[in-house]
Amino acid sequence: MSFAARTARLTAVLATLALMTLACGGDESGGGGETSSGADLSGASFTVGSKEFTEQLVMGQITLMALEAAGAEVEDQTGITGTTNVRKALDSDEIDMYWEYTGTGFAEILGNEVGQAPPEEQELYDLVKETDLEQNGVVWTALTAVNNTHAIATSQGASDEFGVATLTDYAGLVGSDPEAAGMCAASEFINRADGLPGLEQAYGFDLPEESITEVELGIIFTRVPEGDPCNFGEVFATDGRIPANDMVVLEDDQDFFVKYNLALTVNQEAYDEYAEEIDAIFTPIAEALDTETLQELNSQVDVDGLLPEEVAQVWLEENGFIG
Repeated sequence: MSFAARTARLTAVLATLALMTLACGGDESGGGGETSSGADLSGASFTVGSKEFTEQLVMGQITLMALEAAGAEVEDQTGITGTTNVRKALDSDEIDMYWEYTGTGFAEILGNEVGQAPPEEQELYDLVKETDLEQNGVVWTALTAVNNTHAIATSQGASDEFGVATLTDYAGLVGSDPEAAGMCAASEFINRADGLPGLEQAYGFDLPEESITEVELGIIFTRVPEGDPCNFGEVFATDGRIPANDMVVLEDDQDFFVKYNLALTVNQEAYDEYAEEIDAIFTPIAEALDTETLQELNSQVDVDGLLPEEVAQVWLEENGFIG
């Protein structure tokens, strides 16, 4: 479906929802109606947080609406800037839950070296889950297939022209035509061991300095599709601007990049009291999410201009999680 068609469909759905709300006289209770999970959280109250970027805001709204649909009272504390601050809010009971990434949990929260992370998604999740609960009293649940890891992307045209679909293919292009393999990336990626230097070592290539252009991340989505000044660029895998700009992510066929699977983190006290209900609500939601789905939801905000709460409500409705 084209972006224009998708936007038209979303606009129609949102208009219908608005008319339904008006017809019912609005909902001043803060509840979301009905939930398909069967969970009953009447009398429960939660504070939901998130980080400040698009997919975190969308996931925060999904969480709020799902809890409200089960009858809970929910306070919105989404949009907290940075991992350190949102995690501090969780640890100090200012919020009860937010969605976090396994790679971030392993390295930034638990203080491990990124390069020591287990390469297998479930193994990394299990390690982070066990350690964070034991050390900090934080429960990890509702693991998704969403992997918001670092990635290298190019335009579909360049992928076809140069025959590059994997990072092994890219390494070969660096050796045969380093100018065509030009890379646009932010300073941190260019210099960090888990960025370009580690990538070069893992895949056995050495990109010449003149083939590397330091840019702000947002510029990559306008310059790489044009092949000016580079055909390849650093991205995060769930960014909605990747499909919006007809870009493709190169397969990390040697599993260099650390996995950053999205999962719900919950204060242990809140989880222990409502474990059955929380799992009943969020495990199916987690199972319905993957990298491509979250790319699409992010795109609806970053490209189509919808609000995170609009995107969250439509997705929950269309997938039958709330009614």
